[in-house]
Amino acid sequence: MNRKISHSPFRHRLLTGAVLLGFLVLAGRVAELQLLDHDFLKHQGEARHLRTVRISAHRGMISDRNGEPLAISTPVESVWANPRELLPAREQLPRLARVLGLDSDHLLRLLTRRKDREFVYLKRHISPQLAGQVQALEAPGVALQREYRRYYPAGEVAAHLIGFTNIDDQGQEGLELAYGDWLRGEPGAKRVIVDGRRHVVEDVESIRAPRPGKDLVLSIDRRIQYLAYRELKAAVRQHNARSGSVVVLDSRSGEVLALVNQPSYNPNNRRKLHPARLRNRAVTDLFEPGSTLKPFVIAAALQSGRYTVHSRIRTSPGLFQVGVHTIHDVHDHGTLDLTGVIRKSSNVAAAKIALSLPPEDFHGVLARAGFGTSTGSGFPGEADGFLADYHRWRDIERATLAYGYGLSTTPLQLAQAYSVFANDGYLVPVSLLRREQPPRLRRVLEASVARQVRRMMETVVQPGGTAPAAAVSGYRVAGKTGTVHKAEAGGYAEDRYLSLFAGMAPASRPRLVMVVVINEPRNGEYYGGKVAGPVFARIMAGALRLLNIAPDDVPLLHTRARSTEGPA
Repeated sequence: MNRKISHSPFRHRLLTGAVLLGFLVLAGRVAELQLLDHDFLKHQGEARHLRTVRISAHRGMISDRNGEPLAISTPVESVWANPRELLPAREQLPRLARVLGLDSDHLLRLLTRRKDREFVYLKRHISPQLAGQVQALEAPGVALQREYRRYYPAGEVAAHLIGFTNIDDQGQEGLELAYGDWLRGEPGAKRVIVDGRRHVVEDVESIRAPRPGKDLVLSIDRRIQYLAYRELKAAVRQHNARSGSVVVLDSRSGEVLALVNQPSYNPNNRRKLHPARLRNRAVTDLFEPGSTLKPFVIAAALQSGRYTVHSRIRTSPGLFQVGVHTIHDVHDHGTLDLTGVIRKSSNVAAAKIALSLPPEDFHGVLARAGFGTSTGSGFPGEADGFLADYHRWRDIERATLAYGYGLSTTPLQLAQAYSVFANDGYLVPVSLLRREQPPRLRRVLEASVARQVRRMMETVVQPGGTAPAAAVSGYRVAGKTGTVHKAEAGGYAEDRYLSLFAGMAPASRPRLVMVVVINEPRNGEYYGGKVAGPVFARIMAGALRLLNIAPDDVPLLHTRARSTEGPA
């Protein structure tokens, strides 16, 4: 029997009402989201996909005076991760660690310790090839960031002068440290939209444009720097020396054209670097200048008016007693004029002259020449040197000071002091940066005195002088040797020496001043004329050619000079 099924109107209306109510709830929720919660939802969406990223700015370039690069910044990639995203996918860690050359356990510990952070560096400054391999992994929360790495084209040739930066591009040594604020760039920022893998899919706006660092132009001539480095390194090896330094100075402008030390280091690879090699010995290491100070004794004597170039000093028998102390010459030189004192490097004569001068006169010449004060080069850690107050000098101190014991200086300071003789009595301020304007000079000696001493120093490199090996073919050279016993506890060592040569060329109108220091030569030779003199000659000959400085010691020039002078 069939039954007829009927639905009551009440049930129908109830069902219809429920459906309409559901639609009304949904519509209300949509309206709430679109109208009331719009700003909140937009902020939440942007927080998950809109990011502010840093735009790296490269450090300024350091170049030599001719524009040759000495320090440049190259773009590199660094790998970073968000531990909150990478840790949940820890099955990816072994592959990622293998590509980065890391231990997987170490990587896990690193991420775990920083699990509350959103940014952790995994590896800095990687190669482009490695960056591609990291991207191919598509590991969650792992991304690349553009940075800059410092590169030094001259390597160890200019390492002590330029210095280096750390992995965060901050100067740590040398001029990189001294001029850090000038070289440092200001990073920029921008807003970007990123996808789920942290890849930038769209630039939204620029917040701040990056500002690259400013370039720095040095006084150094890279050609002369390399020449000086090569010759110094060869000499240190030849004489089995402990270390060495060379400074080459433009006597007119005061610009340092070369400044090198041995041993050096490679600033591009510092993994096995010994801290002792970082020291810029030419600027920071103090030493007693020995007989290279004697030209200043002679200058003080001439300046005082008590002596002339023809004044004669008796040195026989090669000994001179000062109180209980005895001053020695290597040989008995008999009676010497002032030129002979320089040529033969007589300690006895220099001591007698110094003791005959008012202490304030001798001290005044040394102080005005820059001894005891920093050159003002601006190099970090530059030493001042030491020059005692003359009021405290005893006779023996005045005597030993005459041949360079009892005060201390640096190679750079000594080179600056010798610029007095090259500049006809003016001291030139030194600079490690290229100068656009001539510097202001300071008078130290009368011009006639400076020229007279310079002519005396020419005899040092001639036959009968202490350094014929420092002569340069075609050029007149003026200079002075020094062979210094090194100080040790309780006095001076008998078998440890500094071998020095300080000089200039062309002597008729000096353009270059150079100081060579060889520390503790240990292959038999130790006299300054035989150890440091040849280094001076090789570097000076090359530098004069590189700068196209005309010879002043060729037969044709002598003939013309005699023809213009007329009969004597």
